[in-house]
Amino acid sequence: MAISAYLNFPGNTREAVEYYAEVFNVEVTNLATFDSVPAHPDYPLPPGTEKHIMHARIHAYGSDLMFSDTFPGMPLTMGNNITLAIVINDAEELTRVYNRISGDGTATMPLQETFWSKLYGQATDKFGILWQFNMEI
Repeated sequence: MAISAYLNFPGNTREAVEYYAEVFNVEVTNLATFDSVPAHPDYPLPPGTEKHIMHARIHAYGSDLMFSDTFPGMPLTMGNNITLAIVINDAEELTRVYNRISGDGTATMPLQETFWSKLYGQATDKFGILWQFNMEI
């Protein structure tokens, strides 16, 4: 099982991910912009945000750091912009952990299939930590 840090930024993720890749002397992987993923009719992209980062990843010292710009209009408090991401390929285990954390805390996004994952969800635990659950394909 892997637990990775996921960092969110208010529009400057490209700068941040390039900085950390340089610091750790690694390559940026899985870089996707908001306009490179399927559009959602209920959440149109505001003009000027098409090239903001939807997802990027670097691998340093055996761990992944993942990055994203917040969707325009979503609240973000710098300092509270880090979540923990569980990324595994075992649906049963992912569901078990999600149910425990969301049961003791709050489900913020139910486990569901997305365009990037067979199973993805989010929950805030009883200590106020936001977790992402992602089934690696």
